[in-house]
Amino acid sequence: MKYFVPLFLFIALCGSCMQEQDFNQFENLSIRPTITSSILYIETTEEFINSVVPGAFYAEEFNFDAFTEDFFAEGVLSGVLTYEVENSTSKTIEIVIELLDENGIVLDTEPILVEPAPPVFTKMVEIAYGPGGRSIDIIKNTSAIRVSAQNLSDDTSISNELDPKIILRSSGTFKVELK
Repeated sequence: MKYFVPLFLFIALCGSCMQEQDFNQFENLSIRPTITSSILYIETTEEFINSVVPGAFYAEEFNFDAFTEDFFAEGVLSGVLTYEVENSTSKTIEIVIELLDENGIVLDTEPILVEPAPPVFTKMVEIAYGPGGRSIDIIKNTSAIRVSAQNLSDDTSISNELDPKIILRSSGTFKVELK
């Protein structure tokens, strides 16, 4: 009998300290991962640029529905598009990048002026979208990317660099809320 009293007190105390568990908390869970991905990679040689009359030497539109996918478009909070251009040619080049909606309407434009080599010229441009940057709706509604490039120099000069070319790389880093 003397063992039952302490056991009874122990059970009574433990029972009063326990709370009912709420397993519906998952509904309130919010996950905000950062997603980083390459978007475009384009390169062209100085030989090709010289084969075209000075002026526009490149224009292409790329279908890009990744931004309009429901999980992304509904959850994207902010992001940065990064463009890196490397020029080892003797040419001054203007590159224009346009983000388009599904109807081909231009949502955003970024012109990038690229100086000639030598030395090899590298330019990096970062554009923020969301709080403190351009409207996040631009990203949510982008379904195509148009890239054009124009030679602002002559069509005869040749760089002293080995294998002279223009390279455009782009990537995006976005914070997305998943529910």
